[in-house]
Amino acid sequence: MTLTRTIAAAALLINVAPAFARPLSQAPSQAAVGATKTQVPYLQRRNGRHALIVDGAPFLMLAGQVNNSSNYAVSLPKVWPMLDRIHANTVEIPVAWQQIEPREGQFDFGFVQKLLDQARTHDKRVVLLWFGTWKNTSPSYTPDWVKLNNRRFPRMKDKSGKDHYVLTPMAETTRDADKRAFVALMTYLRDHDPQNTVILVQPENEVGSYRNPRDYSAAANAEFARPIPPALARAIGKSGNWTEVFAGQADRAFNTWYTARYIDAIAAAGKAVKPLPMYVNASLAGPSNVPDPTGVASGGPQQDVLDIWKAAAPSIDFAAPDLYDKVSKNVDLYLDAYRRPDNALMVPEIGNARTFARYFYAAVGRGAIGFSPFGMDDTGFFNYPLGAQALDAETLDAFALPYGVFAGMQREWARIAFEHPTWGTAKPDDGAAVSTTMGDWTITASWGEWQFGMKDWTWLKSEPAPWAKEPIGGVAVAQLSPDEFLFTGDHVRLSFATRAGGPPNGMVVKVEEGHFTDGRWVMDRVWNGDQTDYGINLIDRPAILKVTMGRYR
Repeated sequence: MTLTRTIAAAALLINVAPAFARPLSQAPSQAAVGATKTQVPYLQRRNGRHALIVDGAPFLMLAGQVNNSSNYAVSLPKVWPMLDRIHANTVEIPVAWQQIEPREGQFDFGFVQKLLDQARTHDKRVVLLWFGTWKNTSPSYTPDWVKLNNRRFPRMKDKSGKDHYVLTPMAETTRDADKRAFVALMTYLRDHDPQNTVILVQPENEVGSYRNPRDYSAAANAEFARPIPPALARAIGKSGNWTEVFAGQADRAFNTWYTARYIDAIAAAGKAVKPLPMYVNASLAGPSNVPDPTGVASGGPQQDVLDIWKAAAPSIDFAAPDLYDKVSKNVDLYLDAYRRPDNALMVPEIGNARTFARYFYAAVGRGAIGFSPFGMDDTGFFNYPLGAQALDAETLDAFALPYGVFAGMQREWARIAFEHPTWGTAKPDDGAAVSTTMGDWTITASWGEWQFGMKDWTWLKSEPAPWAKEPIGGVAVAQLSPDEFLFTGDHVRLSFATRAGGPPNGMVVKVEEGHFTDGRWVMDRVWNGDQTDYGINLIDRPAILKVTMGRYR
C-alpha cells in the first residue's frame, strides 16, 4: 500500500503550518509580570473568525463567573480554589456602581485593587462585569442616591402612566451619572492595571425590561411617533415610523434602540480612557420563536434584534447569550445565532449543572473565544433549578474534564480556531450520532459506547455503558490541512470516513496523542489496534489527538 501525494504534501504542511511551527507568545504569569506595561487586549476578526488577542496572541477564556454578591474581598478566598479546581484561567466578576460610588462623586476602588492583586497572585485574568443601571433589568446595584431619586433618575412608565421598576433609557441624567462612574472605573484600570489583568469588560448586565416593553412616558411617546433614526434605517434597509417598520415588535424595537444607544455612550466613554474590548449579554427569549414583547427582557440583545444593536452600539464589540436552556437543540440554535461574521461567539454565562458542561465543546467548536459557567465559588449560594443543586465532585469534574485538556493548549487552540475551520458538538438529548463533513471526510460523533467493540455485536455481550443515558459528552475538532485534524473530547466515539461521493480508498493513516510545547506539536505516542479499530474513543480521560487521513492505491 502506498500513500498518495496529497498525504505526503499534508505531512509536509504540518511541519510549517502556523498552528504548529511558529512558537506562540508565551504569556508570563500575572504574578511575574508585576507592573510591566503590556499591549491592551483587543478583538481581531478575519475571514468570519474571531480571536481575543491578549499579550499579543489569541487567548481562549476558560472562565468561571462568581455569584452576584461575591464581589467583595471577603468572598475572594472562596473563589480562587473553585477556579483552580476546574482549571479556569479567567474569572468573571461584578463591580457594582453602588460599590464604588456609595456617595455621589466619592469613589472607592478598594475592592478593585484587591481583585487585581489577588488575580495576579493566582494567575487569573479578569472579565469585569459593570453592574450599573441594569442588572437582570433591575436597578438593584445602583447607589441609594440613584435608587431613591425618581425625579432625577426616572423609571419607565407603563401604559397607564404608573412607574415601572426599570430605569428608563431615555433619561440623560441617569446615563450621564452611570457614565461618570464607569469612566472613573476605567481610569482606575488604566492607571493601576498596566499589565492588563482585566482583558474584557461587560457594561451593564442583562439589560431590558420585563412586562413593559418600552417607556410610555410623554417624552418617549413623542419619540415613538417619529420616524426611526436614519442610522437604523440605513442598517436594515427600511424607513418609516416604528410601527410601520416593526409592526407587533415596534415597542420592543424602540426600547432596543434607545437601550443600545445608552450603553454605547457609556462604553465609548470608557474606551476613550482605556480601549478594552466590551460586550453585552442577553437574557434570552427562545431560540426560534418571535418573542412576546411583554415576556422578554425588551431592549436586550436577543438574537432577533442583533441588527438593531449593531447599528445603535458600534462601541460594543459583540453580544453574547446567557444559556440556561437545558434543551440541547435549543442551545445549538442559540450558538448558531450568535456566531456571526460580525459577532464573536462567547458564552459569558451558562448553568453550572453537570448537564451544561458538554456545551463547552459545541461552543469552542464554533470558534467561541470564551465559556463561563455561572456561580463558580464556594460561598454556598446555588441558583437551582437554573444551575446545580450543589457543586459536588461529579459536577465540578464535568467542567474540569474539558477545561483541563484545553488548559494545556489554550493559546494554541485559540490560534488554530482563528486560522482553521473548526467543528464541535455536544451529545444531544436523544443520544443520536452527530456528523459533519470537512473536506473529503465525514466525521461522526457517537455516544454511550465502551472503548472496545461495537454496539451491534451479538456474539460478545456487554452491559450498557454507565454513561450511555447521561447528558454528558462532546467533541471539538479543528481541520489543520485537507487531511489532518486535531481534536479532543470526553465520553465520545469519533469515527472518520470518506464523505459520500468522495475519493475512494480513504482510511485513517495515523492517530497521534500529544501535547504542545512552546506552541509546537509534540507527539507522545501513536494509537493503533484496539485504540482505533472501534472508532477513536475518549471517555473520562480526554487527550489531544491528531488524526491523519489518507488514500491508498
